[in-house]
Amino acid sequence: MTTVMIVDDEPSIVQLVRITLEDSRVHVIEASDGATALAQAVAVRPNLILLDVDLPDVSGLDVCRRLKAHEPLAGTKIVMLTAAAQQDDVARGLAAGADLYLTKPFSPVRLLALVEQLIPGTSPWRPE
Repeated sequence: MTTVMIVDDEPSIVQLVRITLEDSRVHVIEASDGATALAQAVAVRPNLILLDVDLPDVSGLDVCRRLKAHEPLAGTKIVMLTAAAQQDDVARGLAAGADLYLTKPFSPVRLLALVEQLIPGTSPWRPE
């Protein structure tokens, strides 16, 4: 089973990601702040993390840097999922170690394609 962690303090975004991705092959866990995300990532070791930049405590960029610097999680795929859409924002996200950058509002179909791109064979939208 693939585990995807969504880190966002907006309940509507968390719900949209869960509805879009979760099925019998994809388990979605959530965190609403950076400190919780760091602890859960170490404990659970998700396959993919969807990470907002603007979090109430530790910024998503700092969370990304810390996760990529932590040896057991260095290979974990991270997508910055944020409203920060300027070129400088994208550059900072990628420099922090993010694998991809997706801006809000986002298309659920685009999110599904990103999951398939980063974790080939996951295909959460295809029937079993």
